[in-house]
Amino acid sequence: MTLESLGNNKLRIKNDYVREFLAEFLGIFVLMVFGVGINAQYTLSRGESNSTLAVTLGWSIAVSMGVWISGGVSGGHINPAVSLALAIVGKMKFRKMLVYWVAQYLGVFAGSACVYGIYYDALNHFDGGVRVAFGPNGTAGIWATYPNPKDFLRISSGFADQIFGTMMLMLCVMAVTDKKNMKPPDGMLPFCIGLIVFVIGTSYAMNCGYAINPARDISARIFTAVAGWGSQVFSAYNYWFWVPLVAPHIGAVFGAFVYLFFIGFHIEDSSEYDVEQKPGVLRDFQKSECLMTSEKKKEESASI
Repeated sequence: MTLESLGNNKLRIKNDYVREFLAEFLGIFVLMVFGVGINAQYTLSRGESNSTLAVTLGWSIAVSMGVWISGGVSGGHINPAVSLALAIVGKMKFRKMLVYWVAQYLGVFAGSACVYGIYYDALNHFDGGVRVAFGPNGTAGIWATYPNPKDFLRISSGFADQIFGTMMLMLCVMAVTDKKNMKPPDGMLPFCIGLIVFVIGTSYAMNCGYAINPARDISARIFTAVAGWGSQVFSAYNYWFWVPLVAPHIGAVFGAFVYLFFIGFHIEDSSEYDVEQKPGVLRDFQKSECLMTSEKKKEESASI
């Protein structure tokens, strides 16, 4: 008996809630160990090991990896705001959403702790063992997001920034996962979601770091508070901490409804009318999909 068959027969968890909890926990854990690790390498090397573009690209790949790992079991939400939006539009049950939330917030905390342990010596070398949140030797920004240190951002503007960024994230996620739209193959979905995060990061990171994920920010912030940075991670910038916690939830829900109102409610199911009646690009896309499927079936028949 192979290890895989042993796992399938003896170790496989049959409770959906437990399986999905584990998937969301591991998916967002991977997101954080890569994403925060990228931040740590950039900050602790004082910008010598990474560029800002490499940081944004790295976070995008981290998101893709997290979705790839968890997607087959839980759908790869790895974001409480996404889970909330899907629950509100009826794509998941609220009690399941709560399970996802617990997994996501705990996974971020565990990932934050892991990066801290890996970079512990580098942190001590950087700040002399005295944890400083901000300034030349500040390192709190490795884990959580804060407004631009040039101090031009108002709380209201930052709140709008986080709503808008998460709205765009959710709007695009709804599009690439909509089976009635030009949905990419399932194996490409994580890559597409990573691209969404990349374009948001390259266009809207300047104000306050594009958290667009409440767990990614607040759990990491709580970790820094208990790991030596203290309460200033909550009181800084006029108690900024609540903005990346609250605003993304609003933005994701808004983004889901924007997609449904402008697009989702108006797409007819492919079974309801012939492909030839569809608009040009979508028609060509679906005809090519049908052709590929037909050719694949012929090859399988020939091989048999």
